[in-house]
Amino acid sequence: MNAANILEQVPIHMDAKGVVRVAGTRVTLETFVDAFETGATAEEIAQQFPAVSLVDVYSVITYYLRHKPEVETYLREREALAGRVREEIERRSPSAGIRERLLARRK
Repeated sequence: MNAANILEQVPIHMDAKGVVRVAGTRVTLETFVDAFETGATAEEIAQQFPAVSLVDVYSVITYYLRHKPEVETYLREREALAGRVREEIERRSPSAGIRERLLARRK
């Protein structure tokens, strides 16, 4: 077998909303990276996400390590987007006085 003819696809894809997911599942790349960066082994990650095979876990970790700057840029962009969404939700639904409003509904 000629090694040059063997190409492996990284089991990640970007969905319609721009979220990178793993192996055709709902598991996000952010979730994988967070688990890996907090010390989880590939085997532990595979146990946490049974929809993803151990081989795919290793493949995603390898991709992350080989493309760390690009992945970290993506993660920062997602974090910034999450912050903007959170600010918009807080602007539309201020939490000040929420306890009182909820208690008033009970009466």
